[in-house]
Amino acid sequence: MKYYLVAGEASGDLHGANLMKALKAQDPQAEFRYFGGDLMQAEGGTIVKNYADMAFMGFIEVALNLREIFKNIKTCKDDIVAWQPDVLVLIDFPGFNLRIAEFAKKNGILVCFYISPKVWAWNQKRVLKIKRVVDHMFCILPFEVDFYKKWGMEVDYVGNPLLDAIDAFKPSPDFLAQYNPSGKKIIALLPGSRRQEISRLLPEMLGVTDQFPDHQFIIAGAPSFKKEYYDQFLNQKNIPIVFNATYDLLSNADAAVVASGTAVLETALFHVPEMLVYRGHPISIGIARAVVKILYIGLVNLIMDCDVIKELIQEDCNIQTIKAELDNLLNNKSYRQKMLVSFDLLDEKMGKPGASARTASLIIKYSSKK
Repeated sequence: MKYYLVAGEASGDLHGANLMKALKAQDPQAEFRYFGGDLMQAEGGTIVKNYADMAFMGFIEVALNLREIFKNIKTCKDDIVAWQPDVLVLIDFPGFNLRIAEFAKKNGILVCFYISPKVWAWNQKRVLKIKRVVDHMFCILPFEVDFYKKWGMEVDYVGNPLLDAIDAFKPSPDFLAQYNPSGKKIIALLPGSRRQEISRLLPEMLGVTDQFPDHQFIIAGAPSFKKEYYDQFLNQKNIPIVFNATYDLLSNADAAVVASGTAVLETALFHVPEMLVYRGHPISIGIARAVVKILYIGLVNLIMDCDVIKELIQEDCNIQTIKAELDNLLNNKSYRQKMLVSFDLLDEKMGKPGASARTASLIIKYSSKK
């Protein structure tokens, strides 16, 4: 079968790559065309556009880049029509992908949506559009099934694909020798995958490095950027940047400072004490605070429904607060242990690996019935 996938962020690239692997295992004749990134490219098929050219985060940031966004949407629509896939698989990235879903539905293409938009957080009436334009929704958070049920929509809960990626991870035996020859304890810095968030968060993260001389800071670089991009923030500091080795970094880290997003959950699943940081355009933050109806923005806190990790957002995200929280994570034994116990409970809630294989099976099943 012919599968057209659309992923617009680093996390979508990861999940898309694992899904492609699972589809190939179950459908030896699988053909792929996609919007994605390096990880999806490694699985074969044809990439149409790299997500690095598409990811804009925040209300104002999106508004300032509308021309480019609409150009990307048109490219995607035209390419789908030209290729005529058996099924369209949209991976998260709802602002873009729900437009593509509506177009594909009108053109008689089966629409599967993998990783639900966060409709439970704000503007819940978007479910009505989802019911209209999405044929099958595959959810990765347990509470989403009941949420959709309240709106009269049946969805498939497939588990969380991060568990697949972590389960498949094989540590590099050379990582410590290459990036931490001094043998110091490691503090991981994960400043995100978008240019906007890196430029806003990394300077604040780097501002604390001199205050923890007994630790080795290491930056997880986004694969869509080169080392030279990060060098502009380092001011000659001797801080390694690792690419395509985030799991190696997390498996060796003593604590982490993490940009809001999927990486927060990944870090917790590696049982690394962490804090969430986020800074956006002030107007975007103001709008978000007015419309978002949830207590937390971090997936760890949302899944656990309590304050497991500290969320440092906007004005609370600064060198002083990051330093204070790192002190707690590293040196306050009871604080650190309480977080680690919460991560054990998170493991239980998350369940077992296999989301990619389950999703692939359902896509093939639904496509066969088309």
